Amino acid sequence: MGMLNVSESQQFADRLRGALESAGVRASPTLVANAFNLRYRGRSITPHTARNWLLGKVMPTQDKLRVLSDWLQISPDELRFGRAPGKTYVFEMKDGPIEMGLADREMVDRYLSLPLAQRKTVRDIVSAFVMAALAEKTL
Repeated sequence: MGMLNVSESQQFADRLRGALESAGVRASPTLVANAFNLRYRGRSITPHTARNWLLGKVMPTQDKLRVLSDWLQISPDELRFGRAPGKTYVFEMKDGPIEMGLADREMVDRYLSLPLAQRKTVRDIVSAFVMAALAEKTL
């Protein structure tokens, strides 16, 4: 994508690593390259290319950015440029405010479209997962 100022490509790398983490994917160049290549119809990328993305040395072209965003469930604009003002969901939590990515925002929208009885079921399931996670921490 041509020459970019260092901070712009570094900010992209930070967003990419965050999107990988949100998707439960380890930010390993080999893992990223292999997973990306399964989804991309053009010439495959090397782990070296993925490493350069993760380190902010280069940014992917627009077609590759779209594949990354589809895979990681984040909008291409959000991955490339960051969040636009007014489009961020921020929730106040016990540990402070958190921002939600696209995948979580879509999940909340789907949750809110459910009938009340199904919402209660989802809340019960989430509570069970939280209790199980707390029990694991105490072992």
